[in-house]
Amino acid sequence: MAQLTQQELESHLWKSADILRGSIDSSDYKSYIFGLLFIKRLSDVFHERRFELIKEHGEEIGEILAEDPEQYQFFVPVESRWEEIRKNAEDIGSVINIAFETLENENKTLEGVLTPIDFNRKEVLTDEVLQRLLQHFSTIDLTNSNLSEPDMLGRAYEYLIAQFADDAGKKGGEFYTPSKVVELIVKLIKPEEGMRVYDPTCGSGGMLIQSVDFVRGKGGNPQSLSLYGQEKNLNTWSIAKMNLLLHGLPDHDIRKGDTIRDPRLVEDNELMLFDRVIANPPFSLKEWGRESADHDTFGRFRFGIPPKNAGDYAFVQHMIASLKYDGVAGVVMPHGALFRSGAEGKIREGILEADLIEAVIGLPSGLFYGTGIPACILIFNRNKPEERKGNVLFIAAEAGFQEGKNQNTLRDSDIKKIVDVFDTYEDIEGYARIIGIEEIKSNNYNLNITRYIDKSVDEEKIDISSVIEEIKHLENDHIDIKAKLSGYLKELGFGDV
Repeated sequence: MAQLTQQELESHLWKSADILRGSIDSSDYKSYIFGLLFIKRLSDVFHERRFELIKEHGEEIGEILAEDPEQYQFFVPVESRWEEIRKNAEDIGSVINIAFETLENENKTLEGVLTPIDFNRKEVLTDEVLQRLLQHFSTIDLTNSNLSEPDMLGRAYEYLIAQFADDAGKKGGEFYTPSKVVELIVKLIKPEEGMRVYDPTCGSGGMLIQSVDFVRGKGGNPQSLSLYGQEKNLNTWSIAKMNLLLHGLPDHDIRKGDTIRDPRLVEDNELMLFDRVIANPPFSLKEWGRESADHDTFGRFRFGIPPKNAGDYAFVQHMIASLKYDGVAGVVMPHGALFRSGAEGKIREGILEADLIEAVIGLPSGLFYGTGIPACILIFNRNKPEERKGNVLFIAAEAGFQEGKNQNTLRDSDIKKIVDVFDTYEDIEGYARIIGIEEIKSNNYNLNITRYIDKSVDEEKIDISSVIEEIKHLENDHIDIKAKLSGYLKELGFGDV
């Protein structure tokens, strides 16, 4: 029997959205589909492992071992097994909720991951709709042996997250950063084997997963990375946890809570420190926690407290405070953070004078879900190479993208160009410039890219004397032509013209 392909899996999962269409809001699809996908996967793998134990040790010993939770990454109790859920023809929502709760109780690493998803919403999720969903998932085999590639389930999950972000419009941007933008930042900050990587606004976990992919792509051991994150939205936190687990990344630490008001990754009453920090915080968040900043016990706001109506520099300063002495951070910011004055201007001045900004990269418009606000990437480095100290590299990459119907995307060639210029750290006319801190200081610490990179095309200088000479030639030609025409007309008997 042929193994399941990536395309077949993605198509199957997306069709599950069609079953829900019209019953619930599209922005809610993801929780229900991800929840069923997750429990079906765990149930299938559990039975696969159970069969292996009996085959390997014989029926008598194998049956005993098969009931030992220590033999499994996730032990699936009877109530949570797929075939048990499928036995019920009514009150299906309650049965699924109980299956989730039982599964969490048996596996502490899943605590709180599945129970926020409420399938017992009879007014919208009827037994008939849930029965169709269960039937749909029953037709697909998610055992390891049936997957044509080891990480295909994780990649199918990422595909679904992207599709739901697109479907959910503005809400999609709250939990998902476009994959190509994430790829760019990861290639700029370059995580390495053995590092601790942290995303303080981790959404669905895509930035952490791509950090692992980067290390794997360089031939390193991806399991050597330690992954950390925090996410305020409970449902999105659940998605992040499932996403990492389905990518085969069980050793991670994703906390629930508000990163600014209540940072949860703390050791001995101090912020944990990381080798790499990567994030796409909400743009210019109004209720970011200004009231908590005055009493911050972690020393995060040493450059100043941001204004109440824009939390961009609250997240930036949290990231800087979370870096090890030689750590590097990459963050997506709205362009306004580059030039707004007042409290933000003072914070920007302090960060620049501390020589923490390595690069400012302007991105094309229309890359992000639900917003047309122009964005940029800021790279912070606590230990810049000697030749980069006292300088900031500006890259004007706004023009490099593939235009899309609803959303623009970065092409591989666009990403390569930006990363190559960042790595070589060189001037390219109209695209990149290295600017000293003194020049930035003379511009009141304004980081607006257009101040430092002239994108206008020089007009060709007009040689006035040449133009006059050309006009004279044209006038003489006109006189000659007129004289010839008069001669022809005389010969024909028409007289002068």
